[in-house]
Amino acid sequence: MTLLPLVEACAKQLADAGVSLGHGTSNAHDEAAWLVLWQLGLPLDTPLVGDQAQADTAVNDEKQALVRALVAERIRSRKPAAYLTHEAWLQGFAFYVDERAIVPRSLIAELLVDGGMDYFLRPSTHKVLDLCTGNGSLAVIAASVFPDVVVTASDLCADALAVGRINVDKHGLQDRITLVQSDGLRAAELAAFGPFDLIVCNPPYVNAQSMAKLPAEYQAEPALALDGNASGGSDGMDFVRTLLNEVGAHLNPQGVLVLEIGNERPYFEAAFPSLEVIWLETSAGEDQVLLLTRETLYP
Repeated sequence: MTLLPLVEACAKQLADAGVSLGHGTSNAHDEAAWLVLWQLGLPLDTPLVGDQAQADTAVNDEKQALVRALVAERIRSRKPAAYLTHEAWLQGFAFYVDERAIVPRSLIAELLVDGGMDYFLRPSTHKVLDLCTGNGSLAVIAASVFPDVVVTASDLCADALAVGRINVDKHGLQDRITLVQSDGLRAAELAAFGPFDLIVCNPPYVNAQSMAKLPAEYQAEPALALDGNASGGSDGMDFVRTLLNEVGAHLNPQGVLVLEIGNERPYFEAAFPSLEVIWLETSAGEDQVLLLTRETLYP
């Protein structure tokens, strides 16, 4: 069998099995291509169509068996592909990932890379905080995009920070990214690195009803990184409420907070009806990521 028919056959298996996507791919063909190319040791950007296509590359029986075993494990376990390959890509950056941390997919990454928040930053922007850093992806991207900044990356979960450490080291950014364990903004050590010019945060924000309906692939991720109801609420805004109450002490006077809330805009606006926010445009629309200035939070 050659490469393209193998990918197509695996895509059909994934689609027929009804796997849930959204951890780096949005359709069964791309998911199959990722698994096939990774298992064969081929670059993930190997062209399968077009003038440079390698679709006719022969795949021997032994390698086909390895590919099919990986696809079968994806279907059986319902784990995101990234947990099986221990690799995820975000905005062109490669990250190590395992079950200790959420699979990187934050829309804040594209705002960092595409300059979608640059208008609100200042030439003096130097101190950046990646709050709820998880695998460290936003911290790594911020430090890579802005070579003059230093980044503090914090998370409540020590296991997630261990994954973050792998990625900071992988990208050679040990001198510019400091990892700190903190429950939100409460660690005294965290305050020592501020106040910050920019805080980016992809917090737990999923409401209780949605948490109960999450597909198995999302249930494979740490609930701590998803469930926004840890303090007993149901609208997913528990962490966000605390954050907005405390963030002023950690922002410079001209500082900004960039906050991802995914599909929870109605819950956010119900929780903070009088708060004037700036919604940033992303590939998913203009209602997934918001920006707040310190002046808006504390007029």
